[in-house]
Amino acid sequence: MSGHGKQAVRTEDAPRPAGAYSQGVVAAGLLFTAGFGPQDPRTGAVPDTVEEQTAQVLRNVRAVLAAHGLTTDDVVKVTVHLQHLHRDFAAYDAVYRKFFTEPYPVRTTVGSDLMDILVEIDVVAALPR
Repeated sequence: MSGHGKQAVRTEDAPRPAGAYSQGVVAAGLLFTAGFGPQDPRTGAVPDTVEEQTAQVLRNVRAVLAAHGLTTDDVVKVTVHLQHLHRDFAAYDAVYRKFFTEPYPVRTTVGSDLMDILVEIDVVAALPR
């Protein structure tokens, strides 16, 4: 932990930061992830469809959780940005349901102007007591 009570979480199994941010940060009993896009961490490739992009984004998020011994079951909050909210919501939601189980985390889904991707997701997960 740093003097500020926060610790960076890093993994080669998620895309490397493209700027001055961490893949994840642990603080105050929670793990916060960066907003991940659908880049494959090994090749940088971005799938074409919102379904494929959502699955890759959630694999990226899951990798950061796993790097700290957590799973999607530990997630309490999800924030989702969709390039085409009305067009893609149902398809994204169908894939999302394959990664999360009840009780589902709280979730905010908004339409956003994204840079050459269709979906970006960040999460907050509770650490075990």
